[in-house]
Amino acid sequence: MSRFIFLLAPLAALSLSGCLSTAASIVTAPVRVGAKAVDLATTSQSEGDRNRGRAMRKRDEKIHKLEKKYNRRLEACNRGETAACAEAKDLSSEIEQLRAKR
Repeated sequence: MSRFIFLLAPLAALSLSGCLSTAASIVTAPVRVGAKAVDLATTSQSEGDRNRGRAMRKRDEKIHKLEKKYNRRLEACNRGETAACAEAKDLSSEIEQLRAKR
């Protein structure tokens, strides 16, 4: 009888190992989900720097485009187009607002 128990003990351990690993993964699942949620909700320093740099480049590109448009409108204003003068004034104020955000 004792030999029978010694033979069954290793077999029982092998058959239960799959159940134990499944139970362990079920127990740790809420921790992994919580960690993933925190990771998605927070921004690392490098991500923040990258996002700020991208925003600055976009703002600088927009200012450059508005300056080109402003210069064209200003030239038209100097030629006597009154509507171009009003547009140039609006563009100038928009450029100043964007520069103030720096």
